[in-house]
Amino acid sequence: MTTRRTLTATALLAALFVSLLALSARAQLPGVKMPPNDGKLRIIAFGAHPDDCEIQAGGSGALWAKQGHHVLFVSVTNGDIGHWREAGGPLALRRKAEVEEAHRILGIQGVILDIHDGELEPTLENRRTITRLIRAWNADIVLAPRPNDYHPDHRYTGVLVQDAAYMVTVPFFVPDVPHMKKNPVFMYYTDRFQKPNPSNPDILISIDSVVDKKLDALGVMISQFAEGGANGNASLYPSDPAGQKARQKQVRDNFSRRFQSTTARFQKQLADWYPGESGKAVKHAEAFEICEYGSQPNKAELKKLFPFFQ
Repeated sequence: MTTRRTLTATALLAALFVSLLALSARAQLPGVKMPPNDGKLRIIAFGAHPDDCEIQAGGSGALWAKQGHHVLFVSVTNGDIGHWREAGGPLALRRKAEVEEAHRILGIQGVILDIHDGELEPTLENRRTITRLIRAWNADIVLAPRPNDYHPDHRYTGVLVQDAAYMVTVPFFVPDVPHMKKNPVFMYYTDRFQKPNPSNPDILISIDSVVDKKLDALGVMISQFAEGGANGNASLYPSDPAGQKARQKQVRDNFSRRFQSTTARFQKQLADWYPGESGKAVKHAEAFEICEYGSQPNKAELKKLFPFFQ
């Protein structure tokens, strides 16, 4: 009996110690102001590089933030080879400064993980990191790329988020951060890849009211867009102010057409969310597909998660 009581006491102390560690871990994300328990939505979006989330979900992020919801964009690598001329620490710092300014424009927060660009792998340690982030943010919605993309970092970001979709609810997987009692809704960004299956979004969001804000945010990431990123060259971004202004307008117009093409591609799905004349008026859109691995919301629940419909 004494042994049993001793073991029970030891187990309780161990559980208390784990709980204290968990509370400490949940309260800390370096550089991030943790949101209060105010009943607002908590959205966490994952991208492989400091620009991916912003391209795919910058408009929706701005819409959520405008309503007071809490949005965190995570770049899983630091982007340190994403330029034709620069690389290493200086480029990582430059891209960090650019994306932080983009987040300021959108009204959201961001995190950049210290993993080299082009070297992301679906390891156990990276799965733990993604799981901890989702738990620490106590996410209602988790956004990520589909795991069939041209870039290995994009693919493995999708794989890692998929792998976390069940593990976030498992108590003794990374027990230093409390497990989630309810699985979040996991969703994919849309893309144009056809194999093994094409993108088939479950919800379309009009971003017309914030499209200028999104285009402004993308515009400050000069290294990636005006200068062309890893596949750019010296001729893309002239040294004279007039040439730079013209190039920046070209980039902005290209992105505007891209977001308009999302509307054109998914007119049928758009009509489900914006019926009649309201759907015909939508110009720029973002699209998201429900992942089968998390909670499965119905249309009414999706409207609560994306509270942008009158």
